[in-house]
Amino acid sequence: MQPLPEHMRAAILVGPERIEIREMPVPRPGDGELVLRVRAATTCGTDVKVFRRGGHPRMLQVPSPFGHEMAGTVAAVGSGVESFSPGDPLVVANSAACGGCDYCREQRQNLCTDLHYLNGAFAEYLRVPARFVKRSSYPIPAGLDFDRAALTEPLACVLHGLDACELARRPGGSQVVVFGAGPIGLLFTAALRRDGHRVILADPNAPRLEVGKRMGATSVQLIARGGGQAERIRSATAEGLGADVCIDCTGQPAVWSDSMQALRPGGLALLFGGCAPGTRVELDTHHVHYSEITVKGVYHHRPETVQRALEMLSDTSFESGHLLSAVRPIEEVEQALRAMIEKKALKVVIRDNP
Repeated sequence: MQPLPEHMRAAILVGPERIEIREMPVPRPGDGELVLRVRAATTCGTDVKVFRRGGHPRMLQVPSPFGHEMAGTVAAVGSGVESFSPGDPLVVANSAACGGCDYCREQRQNLCTDLHYLNGAFAEYLRVPARFVKRSSYPIPAGLDFDRAALTEPLACVLHGLDACELARRPGGSQVVVFGAGPIGLLFTAALRRDGHRVILADPNAPRLEVGKRMGATSVQLIARGGGQAERIRSATAEGLGADVCIDCTGQPAVWSDSMQALRPGGLALLFGGCAPGTRVELDTHHVHYSEITVKGVYHHRPETVQRALEMLSDTSFESGHLLSAVRPIEEVEQALRAMIEKKALKVVIRDNP
């Protein structure tokens, strides 16, 4: 392997809708650490939220290196690292649990009381701390390219959400409504169809619904923005009784309400999309009580779902490439995020050799 260069380019979030491209020293690995040569990083809806708000209460405080969906090769390892060698292709998940708290022992590492986060994927190199090397670094299977491997983190979140849906308890495949045809909603759609479920995909953006058809949606519904669509969605389900499962991928309070109201008796609402802090949602207590509705929140991913996501992405029949709208250099991270805001892109691959 060639020695590490002295300097690199990196995108730094410095405030609301303010990104600076800086030349910085290439990090060197400490004990138990490694340096990742980032080959592909993908933008996501969380990046857009953090970009617009200028930070995140859990994941980063500005000024901060930016980006968290990544794939690359090991450029250097620190002393004590035996699991990986220079040149190894890796996905590094964006969080690492402590491994010792009650939640970790219950295999609910996403709720770890000392969950660490990693940012800085929109750069040429990234120092991977020892905890991430030990608990959150995964070899990329042969045949999986870096661009699609970078989708591991969002797909792992989707698989964690699907585990919470209890779909395995519903024989013969379920009827599922997915609200929101952004990247997460489309990944839900593809994963659900892969498991034999019938998916109604609802969104106000017609081109995204067309992508949803290619990714396996049984049917699509072009809906108005702002919620109030529960009756329409229910009427589109079998016999108009409502869905077995409704999944919100919008983070909009009105759509959370629609997700609960569009269910059949005994149904489950998975509230995946995160609303803004302080948001309140009205609940139809009669519907929840007498129809025995289950309402679940879900957050993040677990090591087990990261591994499953890598395996799924390695299967060429899982058409994740539909999500990758463009490739841009590090200098154009802001333009990539604005393309997402303007609904001109689903996800953008950031790398230094587009």
